[in-house]
Amino acid sequence: MNKRDREGCSRKNADPVRDGETTGDPSSPVISAFKVFQQELDTKHDKYERLVKISRDVTIESKRTIFVLHRVTSVPDAEDVLNEAEKKLDGVQQKIGQIAEELRGEDIYQFHRAFTPGIQEYVEAVSFLHYIRHHSLISLEEINARLVFMSKEKMDPKGPAEALPLGAQALTFQVMPSDYLLGVADLTGELMRLCISSVGNGDIDTPFQVSQFLRQIHEGFSCIGNTGPYEVSKKLHTLRQSLGKVEDACYALRVRGSEIPKHMLADVFSSRTAHIDPEEGVV
Repeated sequence: MNKRDREGCSRKNADPVRDGETTGDPSSPVISAFKVFQQELDTKHDKYERLVKISRDVTIESKRTIFVLHRVTSVPDAEDVLNEAEKKLDGVQQKIGQIAEELRGEDIYQFHRAFTPGIQEYVEAVSFLHYIRHHSLISLEEINARLVFMSKEKMDPKGPAEALPLGAQALTFQVMPSDYLLGVADLTGELMRLCISSVGNGDIDTPFQVSQFLRQIHEGFSCIGNTGPYEVSKKLHTLRQSLGKVEDACYALRVRGSEIPKHMLADVFSSRTAHIDPEEGVV
């Protein structure tokens, strides 16, 4: 093999990437299309991460609101606690407004997993506040009515002139039915803790009211069956545990409440709820 043949073989076996050569023409339609795909995916991933961070903030602030609401049984003026919780929820709703802004013009189902934990926690907090005020369950429509925001964006001059500030338009966020159901299921655990706090302050009526309310929620979830989200089965098990604890404690209060001093009722309530078999369901 002469020198010219050897140089030809070496050029044929050379690695174009290692030698700094390009493997394709940058002006190729295929390369251009993939660059567009890359940009779209990067934009989607960045939006997803922003939604995760906002959802985390919503979760934290919603939990703080729930902690505030649990003080309602230990203060002389419950209205002050409820007003404080309302202010915290206003801040949470502003965070949800940021989620709505991020989802403007997007397919909400592509990003649902990013923000669903925060929305479920918000539903739990707002439904807990509504129960303490009205002793009833807040509806999905009432929750969505609270999530209407103003977006500072130029309006279409051809559109109808609504009663909105100049240069602003309504921006809404609709809670999905699945997030609403899962948030309500989590509410039952907070109601069970509310019972313990109420009994500790000598309030014997609240556990029986909560027990009746939990039975209605359990009956509603039982009607859903296997048609709801797959997480409902796990939440339903926890709901049954909470209902069982409250019913068992109410039984103890009804049977032995008259012979136990009020300052010891909370200890009896807690001990009754602690000895329930976790695997035991509610018939």
